[in-house]
Amino acid sequence: MNQLIFISLSTLTIVSALFMVFSRKPMYSVLSLIFCFFTVAGHYILLNAQFLAITHVIVYAGAIMVLFLFVVMLLNLNTVADQIKTMGFRVAAMIGAGMLFLVLLASLKSTTLGTFSFPEDNGMGMVEHVGMRLFTDYLLPFEISSILFLSAMIGAVLLAKKEKR
Repeated sequence: MNQLIFISLSTLTIVSALFMVFSRKPMYSVLSLIFCFFTVAGHYILLNAQFLAITHVIVYAGAIMVLFLFVVMLLNLNTVADQIKTMGFRVAAMIGAGMLFLVLLASLKSTTLGTFSFPEDNGMGMVEHVGMRLFTDYLLPFEISSILFLSAMIGAVLLAKKEKR
C-alpha cells in the first residue's frame, strides 16, 4: 500500500513540476508549484516526518508562494512578450544543458539500485519528539535565535521609520 501511495505521489510531483517549468502562464506555474509543494509534504508524511511536512506546508506553500503570487499579480506577468533570443544565448543554453546532463549521468553511474523499505514508526519525526528535543537539548540555541530574530525585527522597524526633521 505504501509503495502505491509513494508511486502516485512521485508521479504527481514530477508531473506538476514539469507543468510548472513548461507552462507559458506565470499564474499556472505558481499554482502547479504550490501543488508540487503539497505532494512533497506527502512524501514527508510517508517517511514519518510529520513535523517536517507541517513546516514545509506552512513555510513554502503558505508564505513563500503567497509572495510569488503577489509578485506575479503586481508585475502583471500574464502578458505574453516574446524576446528575441540571439544565437549566443542559445549556444550557452545548450552548453549548460549538456553539462547538467553529464553531471546527472556521472551521479547515476555511481548509484546502485536496491529495494527501499519505509522507516519504522519510532516517533523521531513526530511533533512531540521534535518539541521535546528542541526545548531540552537545544534550548539555548533556540533562545539565542529568538533574540536574534527579535533584534532583526527591531532593526527593520528602525530602518523603515522615517526621520522627523
